[in-house]
Amino acid sequence: MDEPCSYEEFRDCLRDLEKVNRTVGSYRPTLGWLEQFAAPGDAPLHIVDVGCGGGDMLRRIEVWSRKRVKVRLTGIDLNPYAARAAREFTPGESEIEWLTGDAFSYQPSAAIDLVISSLFTHHLEDSEIARFIAWMERMARRGWFINDLHREKVPYYGFKALAWVMRWHKFVQHDGPISILRSFRRADWEQYCSMAGVGTGDVQIEEVKPARLCVSRLKA
Repeated sequence: MDEPCSYEEFRDCLRDLEKVNRTVGSYRPTLGWLEQFAAPGDAPLHIVDVGCGGGDMLRRIEVWSRKRVKVRLTGIDLNPYAARAAREFTPGESEIEWLTGDAFSYQPSAAIDLVISSLFTHHLEDSEIARFIAWMERMARRGWFINDLHREKVPYYGFKALAWVMRWHKFVQHDGPISILRSFRRADWEQYCSMAGVGTGDVQIEEVKPARLCVSRLKA
């Protein structure tokens, strides 16, 4: 959501975005990728979510991690409303850390194991996407995962119809189709990785139905 608005409108929009994510299975690709790290250990797995919004992805990961792996979860977003909303939406017993700021300036107090993002990169210019990939490659010790949209006709028209039927927030109805138009095809990600100095043989680009195109990097 890029338009200026009040905190209340922003919060209500994030509530409906969480409903969208539950309805269309948006968490599934990220949680599926994280399964390979589900091993008990003494040190927690530090996962940083860039562009975390209202924090629903990290809340899902926190639940997923129980009985799987120890985690330290950090959400960072440039919009100051995001951390406020995430704290409001998150149960009091949660240990997720919510930060406001530019990820490129983030100085973690503990090394980052994994960087993830969801529906973040389509808000960036091409050069910023390449910079983000290079930043993740530098900062994440074990890997990174981008969960974003696939630029196709079916998701575009399907989302418009679903958002209208579900009576989601007006910003969601307006911004959802625009986000799909801003999103990606495989060749786009190959170009961004090349711009970032990451070989396409080192990344996996995978379509996940109904409307996701995910890019991941697993380090040895």
